[in-house]
Amino acid sequence: MSSTLATTPEPRHDGPLPSRPGRPGRRAGNAAAQRERILDVATRLFAARGYAGTTMDDIVADLGVSKPFVYYYFRDKQQIFETLSWRPAVACFTVLDFDEDDRRRAGEKVVDGLGRLIRTTIAHQPAAFFSYREPQVYRPEYRAAQKRLANHFYDKLCALLEQARADGDLDFRSTKITALAACSLPGFLYNWYRPDGRLSPDELATELTELATRVIGLRPKTRRGAR
Repeated sequence: MSSTLATTPEPRHDGPLPSRPGRPGRRAGNAAAQRERILDVATRLFAARGYAGTTMDDIVADLGVSKPFVYYYFRDKQQIFETLSWRPAVACFTVLDFDEDDRRRAGEKVVDGLGRLIRTTIAHQPAAFFSYREPQVYRPEYRAAQKRLANHFYDKLCALLEQARADGDLDFRSTKITALAACSLPGFLYNWYRPDGRLSPDELATELTELATRVIGLRPKTRRGAR
């Protein structure tokens, strides 16, 4: 798939929201800041209470604003949830979109990409975990868009894995199983990750990346060269 997926716009229900009447000249910068304010509050509430346990009234009350204020930026609660989920989806599933002039060996790119995937997942928590915890929430259109992103990622990962194996840098059997197993490390973080845990985000990312290199069968010479 084309790397233009990296710039796919955040899914909307039916296109851009209409302009708010009676507010001509509203500055884009202020509007963006207010939108982020809503998303920040919603992230915290969804993470603590779940989708079903969070209402628009909850979001409005926490913000200390009126409902029309929130509805100016988002059509409904589902759009807020999908917007929060889409950002980490794009960030995670495009970590292998290396520059065309990147001449590193495939094995180095795999290790780098898995490390980026893990760090990106941690950086985008808790929103990165929403799709794992409550996959039933999303509209079919959103799920289809997310599947395209995932296919884009795994197509690239599998191609790099096979090239790295041909280069003698990796040792594994099934390409798809290896790809899925390596990516399950960040994929299951939602079950046990705690921001206040014993390891810092950087330490945890380093630990998980090392485990991922074992899953893909990284040979010692590549392990040294990738550092």
